[in-house]
Amino acid sequence: MITERQEKLLNFLIKEYIAQAKPVGSVELKKITDLDISAATIRNDLQELTKKGFIEQPHTSAGRIPTKKAYKYFADKITAQQGEPRQGRENEPQREFVYFEQFIVRQVRFAHEEMEQEMKFMEDLMDTLEKDNLFEILNILEKWHKKIK
Repeated sequence: MITERQEKLLNFLIKEYIAQAKPVGSVELKKITDLDISAATIRNDLQELTKKGFIEQPHTSAGRIPTKKAYKYFADKITAQQGEPRQGRENEPQREFVYFEQFIVRQVRFAHEEMEQEMKFMEDLMDTLEKDNLFEILNILEKWHKKIK
């Protein structure tokens, strides 16, 4: 389905995305991988992984993020490794679990912060509507528009 190199890149991408909670670019992957390949080769492999549904690119100039298919593939690999001999990999499944746990905590925290900001904007908007002040409404909408860009 995917090459060994693509699998390694996907593994690094998932771990980096979990650690940083932001899209991962080819230059970042080049820095953190142990693969002796160019950033262009990494971009080509990322394009293949995108076509196969393992990663997606939220914006044209953004890095890539893993999809549900990538997480499932990653989890299946960990599960398969648990059945293999343990030579030097005693803590690997636990480490992978910790990565996922940290990722989930960060995502929940991020979502909570986003919701709080949105609620604050809406409260400000409602307060302004009650005061019937058009200038304040426009300022609030402008701030909100800049935030969602």
